[in-house]
Amino acid sequence: MTRIKLLLLASTMGIATACGNTADGAKEDTKNAAEATSEAAASMGSSMDAAGETADVKTALMADTTVDASDVNVDTNKETKTVTLNGSVKSEAQKARAEAIAKQQATGYSVVNNLIVR
Repeated sequence: MTRIKLLLLASTMGIATACGNTADGAKEDTKNAAEATSEAAASMGSSMDAAGETADVKTALMADTTVDASDVNVDTNKETKTVTLNGSVKSEAQKARAEAIAKQQATGYSVVNNLIVR
């Protein structure tokens, strides 16, 4: 009978220890998940900021009647604070105007003008 009690006590302590470890593990998992979520949100925010800059520049290019922006692609890199214009326009004047518009819209960014005149 004493052996059964000892076995039962040992089993109970083992289960209690396992539950305690599980609770600590769950707390750690929750902390890790919160950190990962925070990092993902920050990364997403940065991407959305870059997308906003891209949209602002493209919208301004399309609104300007002196630039045919139908073949202009705008890429923005938030980390390097760079706006890149790719594609083609019909004249040197349109190329220069597109760059000026990009600089005006993306304050604080450098503009790389890769537009080709066709």
